Amino acid sequence: MSLDIHSSPEHEFEAEFGLPEKLPKDERILWQGSPDTKTILSKVFHIKLLGIYFGLLLAYRLVSGFGDGESVTAILYSALTILALSGLGLGLVGLIAYLISSTAVYTITNKRVVMRIGIVLNMTFNFPLKMIESADCGFTKHGAGDIYLKLSKGTKIAIFHLWPHARPGKWAIPQPTLRGIKNCAEVAQILVDAWAVENNVIARSVQANEVKAANTKNAYTEVEAA
Repeated sequence: MSLDIHSSPEHEFEAEFGLPEKLPKDERILWQGSPDTKTILSKVFHIKLLGIYFGLLLAYRLVSGFGDGESVTAILYSALTILALSGLGLGLVGLIAYLISSTAVYTITNKRVVMRIGIVLNMTFNFPLKMIESADCGFTKHGAGDIYLKLSKGTKIAIFHLWPHARPGKWAIPQPTLRGIKNCAEVAQILVDAWAVENNVIARSVQANEVKAANTKNAYTEVEAA
């Protein structure tokens, strides 16, 4: 199967927000949004683990310094150095997460899913609903989550074109992903309904009460394309 996904490079202007051209008359926007920065920090960059790591480095330096009988001045200087470098590192991670979220726009229409992504070089990917075989939704306990798109067999996009807007762990056959979506269940239902109409099939409803714990992955369609 040939790769007929339309992608366009960075554009100077947008005919419509998040879209490289105006929609045809028979197409309409059903939902549009961007990743949540806090969710990107948590699920993409694992900011809590980074904070714990830097905290352990600081604790080790303090314990080893006092254990070796170093002067208080030397220990405090080392501790402040670690704190400064840790703050700089976490700040840079936060900035990258913000840029990822602020530059990405996801759009669901009655015909396709559009992803405008990229910090330095914007790329726009159009995924026709007829090209999407199925989708999964990974929720968090706060209702935010990711929507993973499984494309038709033979359709493949390089992971470096998508990251971090790709399903974690799916490196060989990347799956385009709407990352850090608030009210993920509602957005997933919009996608399911549009997909079902476009493919003339019946898809299962997404139930918000199916979310049981953080990192739970709900297969909310898994319906083969007709």
